[in-house]
Amino acid sequence: AKLKSFAAKIIQLLKEWTETFPYDFQDEKSMKELKEIAHRITQCDEENGTVKKIISQMTQNLLMALSARSQYQEIREKFRQPVTDKGTILKTKPQSSQKDILSVCCDPLILAQQLTYIELERVSNIYPEDLMQIVSHMDSLDNHKCRSDVTKTYNLEAYDNWFNCLSMLVATEICRVVKKKQRTRMVEFFIDVARECFNIGNFNSMMAII
Repeated sequence: AKLKSFAAKIIQLLKEWTETFPYDFQDEKSMKELKEIAHRITQCDEENGTVKKIISQMTQNLLMALSARSQYQEIREKFRQPVTDKGTILKTKPQSSQKDILSVCCDPLILAQQLTYIELERVSNIYPEDLMQIVSHMDSLDNHKCRSDVTKTYNLEAYDNWFNCLSMLVATEICRVVKKKQRTRMVEFFIDVARECFNIGNFNSMMAII
C-alpha cells in the first residue's frame, strides 16, 4: 500500500515535469533514466496495469512535444538564413509587380486579425524553460561566469525578431510610397490596424506598428 501511494506521487511529479519542462528529456541519458524510473514504478502495480497505461501515455505525450518543438525549430532555422539585399530585388523587379500591402489587404480589421494569429503562434511556442534559461543566463552574467551549455531554445528570440520585422514592414510600406497623399493614406491605414489590434487585445503588434 505504501509503495502504491509513493508510486502515485512519483507519477504525478514525472507527469508535471515532462509537461512543463520537456526539453530536460531531449538527450538520450535523461530519457534513459526516465524509462528506468518508469519501469520500476510499473512493477508496483503489475496487477491491473493502470500505472503502466499512465506511464505509456506520459511518455507518448513527451515524445510528441519534443518532436513538435524540433520541427518548429527546423522551420525557424530556415527563416534565420541570411537573405540578399531587398533593395536590389525591388529595383530589378518591374514596378507593376511590386504590390503594396493595401493591394493585398485593405481591411484593417482583417490584417489585425492575421497579425494576432501570428502573435498567438509565436507566444504558444514560448515555454517556462525559455524563461528559466534567460534567468539562468542573466545570473551567470552577474556572477561573471561563462556558461558552458548551449542555449536549447530560441523562442523568445524568435518572438522578439517578429516584433522587429513587423516594425520594419510598417516603415518600409510607408516609406516606399512616393506621393504624399498615398503615404498619408498608408499611415492612416496602419493607425487603423493598430487601433483594431488594441480592440482585439493584441498589444504587441500595436506597439510594433507604433
